[in-house]
Amino acid sequence: MMSRAGLAALDARDPLAALREQFVLPAGVIYLDGNSLGAMPRAAAERVRRTLDREWSQDLIRSWNSAGWVDLPQTVGNKIGRLIGARDGETVAADSTSVNLFKLLAAACRLRPQRRVIVCDCDDFPTDLYIAEGLAALLGDHIELRRVRADELDAAIDDDVAVVSLSHVNYRSGAMHDMARITALAHRRGALMLWDLAHSAGAVPLQLADCDVDLAIGCGYKYLNGGPGAPAFLYVAQRLHDRLATPISGWFGHAQPFAFEARYQAAPGITRMLAGTPAVLSMVALDAALDVSLAAALDQVRAKSMTMCDAFIELVEREVDGHGFTLASPRDGARRGSQVSFRHEQAWPIMQALIAHGVIGDFRAPDILRFGFTPLYLRYADVGEAVRILGELMRGGQWRADAYRTRSTVT
Repeated sequence: MMSRAGLAALDARDPLAALREQFVLPAGVIYLDGNSLGAMPRAAAERVRRTLDREWSQDLIRSWNSAGWVDLPQTVGNKIGRLIGARDGETVAADSTSVNLFKLLAAACRLRPQRRVIVCDCDDFPTDLYIAEGLAALLGDHIELRRVRADELDAAIDDDVAVVSLSHVNYRSGAMHDMARITALAHRRGALMLWDLAHSAGAVPLQLADCDVDLAIGCGYKYLNGGPGAPAFLYVAQRLHDRLATPISGWFGHAQPFAFEARYQAAPGITRMLAGTPAVLSMVALDAALDVSLAAALDQVRAKSMTMCDAFIELVEREVDGHGFTLASPRDGARRGSQVSFRHEQAWPIMQALIAHGVIGDFRAPDILRFGFTPLYLRYADVGEAVRILGELMRGGQWRADAYRTRSTVT
């Protein structure tokens, strides 16, 4: 049975404990929302200040060369590649997850011209479904979007499927797909495999190359701690580079962007998947943040995450037993990402009360209280304190206050 003494003992021998000092964390706050927006690394703020104070203000346009701005999509992409099990040259940082998904889905459909189906999990993150829906509408009768439940996936991947597009970790429940098994299944049936890694990159050890994954996307602002609206990334297996054609043929994906030729000629390799000019200020923040992630061994990150999540589940079920909470995440840590979700019919006001009392998680409609665990800066003691506060709020009924019932624009 987990106790305060047990949590303190885990903190005392935590190999990642020193990394907490690399982050700016507000006093009096337990931050359990790193799966929506990671905390700010000190190095990211310092890097942005350097870019502002020297590279932009003093060196001006020369910094595209002297400060390496022009190479940031590849430089940052290769760092992300090390966290997702990709080879150098298979990952670039660019655009948003939505834009990157559109590019890769469209490119995948062109690689399977005799097939007309995109398979998605109906519980994928909504933007993934919207983008697939929009692409299908754009292409008319040529493409059909097939939305299925997770338990229907195997049967849904048939000879008509061009590409299977799945969120690796479910954004609501934290349930994690078996990447190797589903990728192999898609390939056996002649389809390409595309993974959305937004809720797993930086938190779960990934081996895209070893799993023979074709395509992947992800964001930079969750477990990668790149800041609000940080650049996203996309991955393309090297074997597909020369065959893949982007539907957004922008100048940074041109073979010679500064030749200013009138006709498009795709760059070699992954660079062809770029489009417009990179957003330098946000890109340098992500670049610096990634160095903090790369300082940690991902197997240690994963082990701490699983222990924290297990402890949180045990403590919540003990502390608020009888108060209407139901576990919405897999109990088996091996089948779960780095988050824990509970269902409650009053999830919104309870979460607002928690936030007001210094425990920041988030709400996901219709009834999910979601808690993300970032091992780089969270302590085991934080887990115990968060549950203690939840218990007090439930027993005292403070969450019933009218102030906690007003819905905000961002939930």
